[in-house]
Amino acid sequence: MVLVKPDGVRRNLVGEVISRIERKGYSISALKMMNADRAMLERHYAEHASKPFFEPLVEFMLSGSIVAMIAEGNRVIEGFRLLAGATDPTVAAPGTIRGDLGCDQGTEAVQNIVHGSDSVESANREIEIFFGGSIGSGTVERNT
Repeated sequence: MVLVKPDGVRRNLVGEVISRIERKGYSISALKMMNADRAMLERHYAEHASKPFFEPLVEFMLSGSIVAMIAEGNRVIEGFRLLAGATDPTVAAPGTIRGDLGCDQGTEAVQNIVHGSDSVESANREIEIFFGGSIGSGTVERNT
């Protein structure tokens, strides 16, 4: 499960993100542009609810459209996270999405172009949140 965050959408980087995913050899099996609501984002970031960056992060994600997609392929979670780069775009390696396309905006919430699931369990939960289980069975085994 991959999200292009509002900063990536505003900067017209959706195609670039998709292109990098596909050039890596993964495929996109579901894709939609949307404006997430607060309840959806609070579910998505629930593990961070007690952290000081939670509210600024939710506000940032509410600030514009996002693109949610399901990427598939062998070891895609691990591969996409390497492709995305470090969370902090200032120190993300050149050649990664965040390293090439992101920069510190000086905002409370890190604006780093993309989100990618960190495990199969997270992917299944996030697919349910953003796609409502409407894609196949809504579950992932080796892909996402």
